[in-house]
Amino acid sequence: MCQEFGIDNEIIPRIASGFGGGIGNTGSVCGAVAGGVMAIGLIMERGDTVEEWFRMAEVVKEFRRRFEAEMETINCSELTGLDFTETHSLEELMNSDIPQTVCFPAVGLAYRLVIDLLREKI
Repeated sequence: MCQEFGIDNEIIPRIASGFGGGIGNTGSVCGAVAGGVMAIGLIMERGDTVEEWFRMAEVVKEFRRRFEAEMETINCSELTGLDFTETHSLEELMNSDIPQTVCFPAVGLAYRLVIDLLREKI
């Protein structure tokens, strides 16, 4: 996203590093979704008025709707079929084809949706 919008900041990718495995390997919200929300906020900003914030929030809402429409859920555990409360889940994930069949496509979808929405709205 930073490359797409000409933002040069080494900190941005680092602040998203805890999203893997559904926010800290908990199986919660997919990291691609969380990252997409961050990208929308970065580009659109929240603004100085409630109206500006609602404009940005509507884009986030539409992003979630579109992601969920294609992937059927925004939760990592449901996307991967893994129980992240089990300590072996990360090992199971890394030793499977789930990253290639679920995670990478989810990241690609999130990226495409964010770019499309931002082009539509800004």
